[in-house]
Amino acid sequence: MSTYTIDTATSRATPQPAPMKRLTAPAILARKGKEPIVALTAYTMRTAQLLDPHCDFLLVGDSLGQVIYGLPSTIPVSLEMMCAHGAAVVRGSWHALVCVDMPFGSYEESPAQAFRNAARVLKETGAAAVKLEGGEAMAETVAFLVRRGIPVIGHVGLTPQAVNTLGGYRARGRDDAEAAKVMADAKAVADAGCFALVIEGVMEEIAADVTRAVACPTIGIGASAQCDGQILVTEDMMGMFERTPRFVKRYGDLAGEIGKAAEAYAAEVKARTFPTEDQIYRPK
Repeated sequence: MSTYTIDTATSRATPQPAPMKRLTAPAILARKGKEPIVALTAYTMRTAQLLDPHCDFLLVGDSLGQVIYGLPSTIPVSLEMMCAHGAAVVRGSWHALVCVDMPFGSYEESPAQAFRNAARVLKETGAAAVKLEGGEAMAETVAFLVRRGIPVIGHVGLTPQAVNTLGGYRARGRDDAEAAKVMADAKAVADAGCFALVIEGVMEEIAADVTRAVACPTIGIGASAQCDGQILVTEDMMGMFERTPRFVKRYGDLAGEIGKAAEAYAAEVKARTFPTEDQIYRPK
């Protein structure tokens, strides 16, 4: 359970959720081949509250660089950003396992650097796990972290932090060499001890093959329905942006709803019909 609490007398956090036992890394690992795992990204306390009853784990993704801060990629995201948003998501959730992305430059140098920064993330946020990108090159680091008590989710295929090396965000596995690389990367980090593995932006058949080949659950994003679970960026699937990646299905139109609400508010302010008697204070 979270050690972070919300004062519901002064907070907008309503209704008050009933604390319960959180899902753990072993519980997620045990879902391999069973009921599909539901995951979404969350960056704020309130979003976490709304998603928590429906998700098995919430990912505080470094995609917040683009979604929250308007950055061109995930590369500029800092450890401080991840810790601040990770703590907010933990405060807003009671059921889902919370996993925080390790940002670019915080773990690649050495296993010792990765442990130092991952330990900071867990200490400052209260989260239960970290996620890091990379395959065979990161296997030693994954094993190092797991042996020292830090649960890790791996991430292979299209790895956004490697956008400069990959040359863009195109799907991976279009030829035999790429397909073999995705499989080798997946096996390496799974064998190193990941309790789950995100497979992003790969050909459907490859994602299905990887899911059959590794012992830990696979979490697809732009991959295959045969993966052991799925994850999307919440703001994408809720329709917050005009551009929607091909692998995203829109389940809502929050941008449209927000625009309509703001338009109605602006009209009432200009007409001086807001505030009304219901929104102003008068002496009793």
